[in-house]
Amino acid sequence: MVQRLTEAAVAEIRERGYEGFTVRNVAARAGVASATAYTYFASKDHLIAEVFWRRVRALPEPHIDWRRMAAARVASALRDLTTFLADEPGLATASTTALLAADPDVKHLRDRIGAEIRRRLETALGEDDGAAVLRALDLAVAGAMIQAGMGHLSYSDLPDRIAEVAELLLGDR
Repeated sequence: MVQRLTEAAVAEIRERGYEGFTVRNVAARAGVASATAYTYFASKDHLIAEVFWRRVRALPEPHIDWRRMAAARVASALRDLTTFLADEPGLATASTTALLAADPDVKHLRDRIGAEIRRRLETALGEDDGAAVLRALDLAVAGAMIQAGMGHLSYSDLPDRIAEVAELLLGDR
């Protein structure tokens, strides 16, 4: 049931965007009653956040080439994420809004998404770089995603912007 609803949600976002998105429309598209959809998702933000989490979780594990400099490893580790965002700008924009919701179900998913991004960063950095670098990169990624969601940055520019920040932070390491 959740799979049907999340697939219908993607189609709804592509067709109507965040503003036109409703759980009721998603339920109708999935062929279920609205009450059924609300049994699984407390709000449209919760449903959109779930879709985003499922997409992030389904990304392939990054291959880390330890012969490359740390900044290149970071960019490579996030490439699938940034490519997904660029390929699905409607979902990415809707997710930016949804993930900022105060809903506790959304917070839980936001934490899981953040932890996955952080794990990818940690993997790319290895043991050589400290917690401050990781926090700075984490902030840079979150900020870049928000800027893209607000339309101040293109999703297709995310890989290059994140690589620039990584290079500034990590230099020739």
